[in-house]
Amino acid sequence: MSTPAIVALGAGRMGRGIALAYAMRGHRVAIVDFKPRNQEAFQALHESVFHELRLTLEQLAELELFPVEETESHLKNILLHPLDEAPAILAGAEIIFEGVPETPEAKRDALTRLGELAGPQALIASTTSTMLASDLAPMVSNPQRFMNAHWLNPAYIIPLVEVSPHPGSDPKAVDRLVQSLESIGKVPVRCACSPGYIVPRLQSLVMNEAARMVEEGVATAEQIDLATRHGLGFRFAAIGVLEFIDYGGNDILYHANNYLAKNLDANRYAMPDIVRRYMDEGKVGLRSASGFHSYEGLDLEAYRRDVLARTLGMLRHFGLDKSANSNDEKGN
Repeated sequence: MSTPAIVALGAGRMGRGIALAYAMRGHRVAIVDFKPRNQEAFQALHESVFHELRLTLEQLAELELFPVEETESHLKNILLHPLDEAPAILAGAEIIFEGVPETPEAKRDALTRLGELAGPQALIASTTSTMLASDLAPMVSNPQRFMNAHWLNPAYIIPLVEVSPHPGSDPKAVDRLVQSLESIGKVPVRCACSPGYIVPRLQSLVMNEAARMVEEGVATAEQIDLATRHGLGFRFAAIGVLEFIDYGGNDILYHANNYLAKNLDANRYAMPDIVRRYMDEGKVGLRSASGFHSYEGLDLEAYRRDVLARTLGMLRHFGLDKSANSNDEKGN
C-alpha cells in the first residue's frame, strides 16, 4: 500500500486536528509519533488517539456535519505510525505539517531530522504559533520548500490557515501548499514573516482589553462575553476589520482613538500613522471611494446589500432573525 501524501508530524492536538481536516475530505493521512516509545507506550498512545478521533467524528456526525455512516470511512483514512516507521512514511510524503512542542529545542530536533528523512520535493510547514519561519528555515535542508502554516484550533473546523513564508521560500512551494489547503475547504491567508501572524496579534489585544475591563469593574465576565458574541464577534464574522473601518468611515476611528487616548490610556489607544495619514488625504473609506480598500466604480447599493445579507446571515445563525410581523400577528 502506498504511503499517504499528507503527514502530520507529532501526535498531539494539532496533528490530530490536521489529520481530521484532510481525512474528512477523503485524503489518507499519516500521523507520525516523533517520540521514542516502547511498544506498550505506543499502544497506549494509539488507543488514546483513536478514541479521541472517533469521539470527535461521532460528535460532528451528530451535529450533521456529515452523514453518520461516513464516520468509519473518515476514521480509516487516518493512520498512526511509531518513530521507527518515520523514515519510510516521510520519504513518500508530499506535504508534511510539523506539530511538535513549541520549544526551540524540539523544533530544531524535529526539523533537522525531518529535513534529512523527507524527499527533496516534499513541502515542509511548521504549525508553530510563536516562532518565525525565518528563524526555523535554517534548521531544514532545502529551506526553499519550508514555510509556516498556522492553523487555528480546532483545525478540522476553523477555515482559516495563516501561511507565512520566509524570504527564501519558493513561491511555487507556497502556491502548492495554498492549493492543497483550498482543496479541503480551508481559507489560506498569506502574511509576512512577522511575529504573531494576523489573528494572534488582533486577538491578543482584544483578550487583554477584556481582562482589563473585568479588572476595572467595567462589566462582569459574563456580560463581556455576551457583548463579544452578539456584538464584536457577530459583526466581524460578517465584515472584515478593515472593511468595517471603511464602511463606517476612517474618521470615526480617528475621533474614537483621540477620545479613548485622552480618557483611558494614551499608549493603548495610540493613533496608527496610517489612520492619521488617511485622514489628511481625505481617504475615509466608502464615502470617499478610497480607504484601506478601493471602491472606485463599485455599485454602492449592491455592496451595501451584500453587507446587509452577510449580517442577516449571522442573525439567522443565532436564531435572532424574528421579524416585526412575527410578534403578536393577531394583535392579541
